[in-house]
Amino acid sequence: MPRAYVLLNVESGAEEPVLKQLREINIVEEAYVSYGVYDLIVKVHSNTMDEMKEAISHKIRNIKQVRSTLTLIMVEE
Repeated sequence: MPRAYVLLNVESGAEEPVLKQLREINIVEEAYVSYGVYDLIVKVHSNTMDEMKEAISHKIRNIKQVRSTLTLIMVEE
């Protein structure tokens, strides 16, 4: 089962509204505001890689205030 961390940059002041929207997405396990280079950190988990790609591309990246993302897919041992 694929897992990943998605690091997001959002519009200034939009951290809390975006966080609320992220937590409503079915593959999101955890989501936090971060201070540093990235504004939000999201842990995602899905049944398939296709499901993960779809959710990241069409749900997370399509949130209006999201400016950029970096996805780190975890390797399972």
